[in-house]
Amino acid sequence: MRKVLPVKKLFLLLGSLWLGVGGAPWLAEPRAKAALGGVAATDRPSRAIVEPSYPDLAANDEPTPRINGPRVIGTTPGREFIYRLPVTGAPPLTYAVTNLPPGLSFDAATGIIRGRVEREGATPVVITARNRQGAARATIRIIAGKRQLALTPPMGWNSWNVWGTAVSDEKIRAAAEALEQTGLAACGYRYVCIDDGWQGRRAPDGTMQPNERFPDMKALGDFLHAKGLLFGAYTSPGPFTCGRYIGSWRREEADAQLYASWGVDYLKHDWCSYDGIARLKTLEALQQPYAVMRAALDKTDRDMVYAICQYGLGEVWTWARKPAIGGNLWRTTGDIEDTWASVSEIGFRHSPLAAFAGPGGWNDPDMLVVGALGWGEPPRPTRLTPDEQITHMTLWALLAAPLMLGCDLTRLNEFTRRLLTNPEVIAIDQDELGVAATRRDAAADGTEVWARPLADGRLAVGLFNRGEDMQTVTAKWSDLGLTGRRAVRDVWQRRDVGAFDQVFAALVPPHGARLVIIGGRLPSGPARRKAASPSQP
Repeated sequence: MRKVLPVKKLFLLLGSLWLGVGGAPWLAEPRAKAALGGVAATDRPSRAIVEPSYPDLAANDEPTPRINGPRVIGTTPGREFIYRLPVTGAPPLTYAVTNLPPGLSFDAATGIIRGRVEREGATPVVITARNRQGAARATIRIIAGKRQLALTPPMGWNSWNVWGTAVSDEKIRAAAEALEQTGLAACGYRYVCIDDGWQGRRAPDGTMQPNERFPDMKALGDFLHAKGLLFGAYTSPGPFTCGRYIGSWRREEADAQLYASWGVDYLKHDWCSYDGIARLKTLEALQQPYAVMRAALDKTDRDMVYAICQYGLGEVWTWARKPAIGGNLWRTTGDIEDTWASVSEIGFRHSPLAAFAGPGGWNDPDMLVVGALGWGEPPRPTRLTPDEQITHMTLWALLAAPLMLGCDLTRLNEFTRRLLTNPEVIAIDQDELGVAATRRDAAADGTEVWARPLADGRLAVGLFNRGEDMQTVTAKWSDLGLTGRRAVRDVWQRRDVGAFDQVFAALVPPHGARLVIIGGRLPSGPARRKAASPSQP
């Protein structure tokens, strides 16, 4: 039986027996007031059967092998390709890979595919992982061609939200080690990104020199690549970065070549001081510095995911992926903070932007603010409640947003680890269809229903409660474009809930969320029946 993470609970009996798939009674378990930071209220269910609210996250530590991450990966022919197989399961694990495209090789000892694909095309590669408990097999497609990066949203870690400009080589290496030790790398988190604060001075010939905290950037890149992880760096199109370090203004081509020589795989280009250059903020002025860096990156011999960071100016989502810009992700808002006001205001504004996201280019609502954060100060726990963190991760996965962690990975607690490693949540975010969720229903009480279609024909659905009291949230088939009897799976609990007809309803805590997958139409038969009124405590 799957374990669940224990928390303090205020037990309220919210249901009696009802008939349905499994025919078992259900017990609703709202969180204690102290855990919620609010009132643990109980609402009577709607006319539809109401699933109870669960305060815990399923464990993600099955001993049997599981192959995680995306099912499609892009590269440019002739450029370095590095891919670490994201496999969980009890050690020791053994791997086998068949049908690699010419130019790539597989190291069975490390689980890393490396090389340079020789020619364009899509190649189905079969991956098998085994241990004493069993085996797992999956097929991924390696697509080689021009501008085929970020076919699913990037996943990884960035230094800013914990270290600010107090970042160092030592802290980057520690983050990489923690990605391995915590199992995050095995779940698909693979970019390790240095944000602002690494720059020193320019040499007499104009070459950028790292500061004393980064003695050898090439060696750091090699260290990350040896682990099968990818190397991210940061710069600004202006004279200075946000932290007043030296930017790339008028040095873009030389800087891009330097990053390529270090082995950089991901470049964040942050607007910052360019604000003083493009004072009029015309569309041409907003696009120009990003086109300049795009051209510089294209002259290198290295694939670099291009992250455009300019806070949504000029409706960046409408032009960032044009060929002259070639952005793979673009910030849609200002910086996120670890408050409910910030997370909800940023996340829930994205429904109108869904059409602009897709394979190769993604709306970026900023990094995840869970775990221990600091922005250069001593790390401290996020100010988000557990329910708010579940909403944060749920919404970002539905939005097909980049999953970039910003926390101190060396201080990852069990709740945060489970939040970030649920393979079914990650699979929704990494779904190769790449269609971002849209709002399907919203009520005056703050409840909302969002949904995105998945490549296998199922529908991922989020039930959100933006209000201050426990509420029932109902997903109606008519709002989701569905008909008939459907199987429903709870993603955070990783359990099949049952079969439902026309609606699915659940109790959702204040600022909380439920994430479910609704499957294909089932043969006609008895659906879960209407629940009796909950008994009183």
